Amino acid sequence: MVVKIDSENITGVEKVAIFLLTMGEEYTLKVFDTMGEEAISEIGVAMSRIDHITPEMLKVVAADYIERFEGETKIIIEGENFLKKIISGSMDKEKADAVFEDLEKKKQETPFIWSKKVNIGTLASYMDGEHPQTIAMVLAHMPSEVASEILMSVPDDQKGDIAMRIAKLGTISEDVVREVDKALRYELSDAVGPGGKAGGLQVLVDIINAVDKSTEDAVMEHVEEDNAEMANEIRNLMFVFEDMVSLDDTAMREILKKVEGQQLTYALKTATEEMREKIFSNLSQRAGDMLKDDLDAMGPVRLAEVEEAQQAIVRAAKELEADGTITLGKGKDDILV
Repeated sequence: MVVKIDSENITGVEKVAIFLLTMGEEYTLKVFDTMGEEAISEIGVAMSRIDHITPEMLKVVAADYIERFEGETKIIIEGENFLKKIISGSMDKEKADAVFEDLEKKKQETPFIWSKKVNIGTLASYMDGEHPQTIAMVLAHMPSEVASEILMSVPDDQKGDIAMRIAKLGTISEDVVREVDKALRYELSDAVGPGGKAGGLQVLVDIINAVDKSTEDAVMEHVEEDNAEMANEIRNLMFVFEDMVSLDDTAMREILKKVEGQQLTYALKTATEEMREKIFSNLSQRAGDMLKDDLDAMGPVRLAEVEEAQQAIVRAAKELEADGTITLGKGKDDILV
């Protein structure tokens, strides 16, 4: 799959790929002779996705290429064919076949990852009218932040049903998922930028953690009526703002680094005394005093704004957990304020 490269955000691997494609087969063969299979595979994925090199890309990679390729000119290349020649010439057939197989797997984009680049309203409108099971399957495979936005746009009387279907969704054939992904992406081709998982409780929890309060209430009310035991399991898996009181101080400080001052002030408006103490103890004296002054000066605010600020902090915490910076504890009661 060809990927459009942003010349201002070229990754390190893409820079290597562009440089080697520009230098030619003989030079690349010598470079690959010094590398291990894993490095060749990673660079190979990047090379196989490139079908042209712009002057802007070359400027980022090597300044001395600017004069040779300035303007709108493009070098047309066959990245994948070039790559196959290089790999075949740099290792024996068995190793080359293994690298080719790995490349093919890595070239397949994660299903529905493109949804991050689509206007939510447009995406939601295409989902409108689909069977709830289809919507559940699609949401279960989308990034949770996108799925939560779509779930919020669904009529209230359908949210609970779709949530239950996500929770009960078993493993779906990867071929089926990719077919649906391909069909939806094709229908949304004008709205999409360039560019086999199971459902289950954790998938649903990730979605619920990012939706607004009214959607969460609608979902949990339906689940409670349909399956009280499942509702308990969901609450035990959910991570909410007040759960941060159980985090260690190192994790809390990492989270506070990502939080804007006003967000923190709003979030603490309805926080428990224990939660406030936890946060103040992980701020500097000066920052803590400023926060207390802001809280004292704050007048009445809408509950929705407080909940939005708390959810933003929870999202920041989950992002830090996702990149391995911190570990979040699970299993506290679902206390909402």
